Order: sequence, then C-alpha cells, then structure tokens
Amino acid sequence: MLTHIPFPPLPAPPSWFPGHMLQFQRMLPTLLNKTDVVLELRDARLPLTSINQNFEGALQKWKRERGTEFPTGIPPLRDASATTPVAGPSMGAACQRIVVFSKRDLVPEWGIKPFQRAMAAKYPDQKFFFASWNSRRDIKALNELLVNVAREHPHRPELNVLVVGMPNVGKSTLLNALRNIGIAGPTPKALRTSAHPGMTRVLSTRLKLCVEPLVYAYDSPGVMLPFLGKGDKGAERGVKLALIAPVFPWLLTYVEFSVRTETAGIKEGLYDTETLASYLLFRMNVLDPVSPAYLRLLPPGSPPVVYVQDFLELLAQRLCMLKRGGIPDTARAAVWFIKWWREEGGLASAAAPALPATASGIGLQSWRRGWGFDLEWTVDAAEFGRYDESMIQAKMEECMSRFEEAAAEEEREGGAISSTQEKKRAKEEQRARQQARTRARLAAKKGR
Repeated sequence: MLTHIPFPPLPAPPSWFPGHMLQFQRMLPTLLNKTDVVLELRDARLPLTSINQNFEGALQKWKRERGTEFPTGIPPLRDASATTPVAGPSMGAACQRIVVFSKRDLVPEWGIKPFQRAMAAKYPDQKFFFASWNSRRDIKALNELLVNVAREHPHRPELNVLVVGMPNVGKSTLLNALRNIGIAGPTPKALRTSAHPGMTRVLSTRLKLCVEPLVYAYDSPGVMLPFLGKGDKGAERGVKLALIAPVFPWLLTYVEFSVRTETAGIKEGLYDTETLASYLLFRMNVLDPVSPAYLRLLPPGSPPVVYVQDFLELLAQRLCMLKRGGIPDTARAAVWFIKWWREEGGLASAAAPALPATASGIGLQSWRRGWGFDLEWTVDAAEFGRYDESMIQAKMEECMSRFEEAAAEEEREGGAISSTQEKKRAKEEQRARQQARTRARLAAKKGR
C-alpha cells in the first residue's frame, strides 16, 4: 500500500470559451424570466469544480425575484370575505432550482447520501438529485420530481424547464431520456448528442417532456468558465475537466496522430497526455491506496505505483507498446490509460471502499481518503472505529467550506480573470473615461 502520494506538477490551463457560450451567458437573465424550473447539471465526479460561477448571479437574482416574494415562493389564497389565508391550490410562480449530478455510477455509493445531506445543509434553497442516464429508475424519479412541481401549480397551463451546465455533462442525453419516460409510445430521439462537447450551440426549440401535466424543456449550450484560474488551483481545475470529459475535443485526436507519426511534442497550449495520466494516477491512488483500480492493468502481484513514468513503462510493457530497441512507448500507453479510465476504469474506481478493511491493523496514524475528484480529507487513527456516514458528511462539509474560502480568496486576488481579460477591461474603462470627458466638453460648449 502507499503511505505517501506526492501531488504531480501541472501546467497552466488552456482556455476554451467560444462565442456561442458568451452569447448564451448574456441571454440567460432574459430566459430565466420565462423559466419555472432550472435543471443545473453537474458531474458527480466533480461536484464542486463543475459549478459554473457564471450562472450564479443570474440564478440568485431569479430566485430573489420569483422565489422569495412569499416565504415559500407560493402566495396564500384568500377568501373574498376573509382576512386570513385559506388553503387551496398554489397561485404563485413556480421557482425551483434542481441540481442534478450525472454519472452517479462513477462515484462510490457510500458517499452519495452524506454528500446530499451536506449540500442540503449548506444550500437549503436548492434540491439535489443523483442520476445515471443508464438507470431507467433514476430517470423516472427525476421525471416524477418535475411532474410533482407542475402539479403543485395546477393553475399554470404548463411548466417550463431550462437545462444548464458545463459542456459534456449530458444535458441533451438527459432530455431525450426524460422525453422517452414522460411521453407514451415510441418517442424518436429529439436532440442530437455527441461524445465531444460543444454539439449544442444554440438554445433548442421547446421539447415536450410530459403531456399531463404539460411540461416543456429547453436544452442550452454548455458554458465553460472563460478563465480556469491562476497558479496550482487553476492548473488542477483544468486537468480535472480535461480528464472527466474531453473539454478540449481536439486533444486526444491530435495526440493519437502525434503518436502514430512519432512527431515530437504536442501542439502548443494543449495538455500533454502524460500530464493527464500523472494526475489520474495520483487521484486513483488517493481513492484507494491499498488496491487502486489500475493494478488490474499491470503484471499480477504488482504493488501500487507512485510515479507516472514508472507506471507508464510497466503498462507499455504489459500492452507490448514498444518502440525500436524494446523501449516502452509511454506516450501511447498514456493515451491508452486515459481512454481505459473513461470507458472502464471509472466504474472500477467507484468500487473503492470508504475505508480499507485493514486500516486499523496497519499501524498508520492517518489515512488520506477521497470521493470523486473534488473531495479529499484525512482520517486519523482515533477516528477509524467511528468512521460512518455522519463523519463522512462532516468531512465533506469541511471540504466544501475550504472550497468556498479558496474561491472567495481567488476572487479577491483577481485569480478568476486572465491577464488578457484584465487588459481588455482596462481598455474598456479607458474608453469609457474618454467618452465621459468628450460628453462633458460638449455639454460645456453647449452651455456657453
């Protein structure tokens, strides 16, 4: 087993923010005026990193304007001759924000309930739902959740749902699945889907999800952060997103081409696959330092590996990926490793236990544990005997608090804005000052 897992060095993150993302971001406040329910999709493996702060301001304003006019967001009914509210159907505007964590089958089951409770305690105005698009039961439960919201507002002719989130979290796939559950009979696929992000570039037409009651939904373009951050935090954020879903869709294609043609290096500004492999190796070791899922790829009896170069050499030999002279082809092995993890290894990693059964007998003073790619904490030897769901929830809440503190500090230090954006902002401010001076001079001349 591993007792020391060093954090790998990571490069600065590249940016990917096409014009259609900016366009949708500007449209969002107007769209929310016609929206009753926001389905915000996040990846269960990145429950914090996949929060898009660009949405927060617009969503919070929407909640304030539509959801807090009355204590519950629902105005009380009054009898014509009475001065006190009476019971009856809701007449208020629907205003629900439901955060759906996709790919629940790719995170350990033991952490789902503690995480849900931790999020509900921290964000009581939001609902949280875990789902796998492969599970009909999950899709049916989410469909029932939307139908219940519609039935709580029977005076409204229809319920309008807006689906938002980062690229490639499965928005179009979810809506196709909800439509299949909610509409009786054969339902053709209404929205195109792709393994690469960026397929949806404009707001979709209305998609009917249910007939009785009427529920409609809009698919939206995935929106990335314009800048992933500075320093180690930004570097790790970029690598996480690149691993979870190919946020940079040209990356693996280019690397595979480079490997086949044996060209040196990689296109400037993109991640080297060995960098992605090194972070993936680190994260899998944290998830299970005793028996990480990648051991099944190595020769039988191999111990866990700390350094990526050693691991890739072993993997290349195991897969017979050799260059001339029998030299292990680590570049090809890195591409294969990342592809394996996306297709099979994620499921294997999700089987990692909350705490290894041998934890108390090894004599370690503490264990480093993790859930998904965002949450990581230490379990002291004194806590081994009472390591249950309530303690896991407390550890997760600490992780969330640290995440929020780091995000606030990054915001104060200007870490959420790139140097290019800073220059652009400075030019806009200078232009605004010049225009103000020009208007002042013209006003002064006119007043003479």
